[in-house]
Amino acid sequence: MDISQRKRTLLKVIVLGDSGVGKTSLMNQYVYRKFSQQYKATIGADFVTKEIQVDDKLVTLQIWDTAGQERFHSLGAAFYRGADCCVLVYDVNIQKTFDTLNNWHDEFLKQADMNDPETFPFVLLGNKVDVDGGNSRRVTEKKARDWCASRGNIPYFETSAKEGYNVDDAFLCVAKIALESEHDQDIYFRGISEAVSEAEQRSGCAC
Repeated sequence: MDISQRKRTLLKVIVLGDSGVGKTSLMNQYVYRKFSQQYKATIGADFVTKEIQVDDKLVTLQIWDTAGQERFHSLGAAFYRGADCCVLVYDVNIQKTFDTLNNWHDEFLKQADMNDPETFPFVLLGNKVDVDGGNSRRVTEKKARDWCASRGNIPYFETSAKEGYNVDDAFLCVAKIALESEHDQDIYFRGISEAVSEAEQRSGCAC
């Protein structure tokens, strides 16, 4: 059977965190293998897609990049609904971005308006571990893991969008835990291969 005719699962993933923690960079590294030194704030929300294979399933990740600025928070509810997983991102070199994780976590659950918030899957990414060889680090790995444990053992990854470190592994975990709790959103995508870039078609799961 032609790959574009096979049954696929669409998973909607929301990426949240303060401005400047590297949300867009992580997504660009994961989907396009690109990194830019120039920072440009995300306005509102945007999404990218990537197809991967998880075990014997074809999965299309629809990854939503949302603005970290306070003035865009009211847009949340519309983007959060129907999400299968939420990725929280902070910068290991800036304490404040870690301190606001509780707000992002709780606000998402409130706005997404889901039936069973206690079991909804989250993944935490501590980004920018490459900066200054780790000498500028303000949030320890232990502190991050303790926070994850207090929130129901959220999976945790330390990442570098710039170096590509742990990015594939993190999003593979996102796909796996989203699949475990998916809401039977299997759909047929016909001809999606024409809509995705050549790079996306080439890249499979690199784990």
